[in-house]
Amino acid sequence: MMAMNVKRSDLADRLTDFSVRIIRIAESLPVIRAGSYIADQIIRSGTSPALNYGDAQDAESNKDFIHKIKIVLKELRETSVALQLISKLEIFPEPNELKSIRDENNQLIAIFVASVKTAKNKIRK
Repeated sequence: MMAMNVKRSDLADRLTDFSVRIIRIAESLPVIRAGSYIADQIIRSGTSPALNYGDAQDAESNKDFIHKIKIVLKELRETSVALQLISKLEIFPEPNELKSIRDENNQLIAIFVASVKTAKNKIRK
């Protein structure tokens, strides 16, 4: 069901690595009201895709798989907004790392959008 020729194990590794990077970013945010709030939020949304992707691997049907992958997408999009906030607030000390993780976030979104399309096409056939 995976799209864009990405192996499931490779994607699981990417999502795990993404989660680790998100946690490191959150831990590096300043201990101010906004920094703490965003850190808590981005840890939840930024680690959720790896966990939900694992759940999607045990989907009971294509419809169930699509539903679970849409949750992954929702969390990736939420993380994208949090990363944008961090960038605009200029509260993370490493702008190159922030740009890199935002790029990875966008790539992951593209992969899962394509995956949903592929799974929907299989249902239609």
